[in-house]
Amino acid sequence: MPSEAFNETDVLLQWNKFAQKMTDSGKRLMATYMQMNDPTLNENTITLELPNQSTKEEFLMSCHELIGYLRGKLHNHDITIEVVVNETVENKYAFTPQEKFERLKQINPTIELLRKTFDLDI
Repeated sequence: MPSEAFNETDVLLQWNKFAQKMTDSGKRLMATYMQMNDPTLNENTITLELPNQSTKEEFLMSCHELIGYLRGKLHNHDITIEVVVNETVENKYAFTPQEKFERLKQINPTIELLRKTFDLDI
């Protein structure tokens, strides 16, 4: 079995190609799980962080095709996938107009240009 060296960039490229393949074939849930966070690489182990245990279980039930794809494309049959659950969710609510504007600016930074162009108040 081949075990060629690969790096995190190679993994991310193939990871995103497979996620697109899942989307195109109608398996959007798997693609969504894959795109929640970028995976990290530690030697031959790819680690993905998911928000809860049920998401982890659903991902692991359907990740066998992903493992086979990555092993084939990266020419390394030692690749494994580890899923870590991180349930710490930071919900920061915006109450004041300034906080709401800052939140919108995080989502779309060009809103600041709009505000300046039309000399808008917050």
